[in-house]
Amino acid sequence: MSVACPRTHRPSGRTITEQFHAFDARHPHVYRALERMAARRLAAGATRVSLKDLFEDLRRQLPYGPGLNDNFTALYARRLIAAHPHWASAFELRRRRAD
Repeated sequence: MSVACPRTHRPSGRTITEQFHAFDARHPHVYRALERMAARRLAAGATRVSLKDLFEDLRRQLPYGPGLNDNFTALYARRLIAAHPHWASAFELRRRRAD
């Protein structure tokens, strides 16, 4: 009988953060597109921006592009805020529970 260990259910054996960094390194255009999209929405007067909405818009723009993992949305939001601290109030962040 096998006993499951915590966090070993990940198919790659890597944490979400590790998977995100690998994906981001392979697909830097995804971050740049999200950055442009967020900037446009804020410039148009939006006071809040949803990374989930941006992801869905990007999926429609890149239907045959890289698979966008919804687990990465919070990490992209944090990356955008790190690069653009004045955008912090536009994104709602929650405490992270997983790596």
